[in-house]
Amino acid sequence: MRLSTKGRYAVMAMADLARRQAERAVSLADIAERQEISLSYLEQLFARLRRSGLVVSARGPGGGYRLSRDAATVSIADIVLAVDEPLHATRCERHASAGCMLKGERCLTHDLWDEMGRKIRDYLESVSLADVVLGRLGSDRKAA
Repeated sequence: MRLSTKGRYAVMAMADLARRQAERAVSLADIAERQEISLSYLEQLFARLRRSGLVVSARGPGGGYRLSRDAATVSIADIVLAVDEPLHATRCERHASAGCMLKGERCLTHDLWDEMGRKIRDYLESVSLADVVLGRLGSDRKAA
């Protein structure tokens, strides 16, 4: 599993957007300042988020971004996948018939990393953007 700053920053920015969009469309400059993320980096991420249909943009005065749907229906996995982050932990390609070894075999620990990647993917699919914004994670999430 390689969750780089691309995936982490996309989730941070989307959580910021979800928290503030009720007031008005949110500008990337405001998100960049609050989350301490480069504006040019955010622009790249939001281009991908928009292409994936997770956000919509509005131009002009008072313009910015809004979620395209309710935060409760957006999973963290949706966000991470939208910015092209892989959700698997093996070094083999996700759907490749051959393994990662030179002779096309699977490595000895393939099943271990594959199962770990599946658990992480399942967890990220089970957590909504609303869960993050409302702090409903871990044991708090089960009680909600």
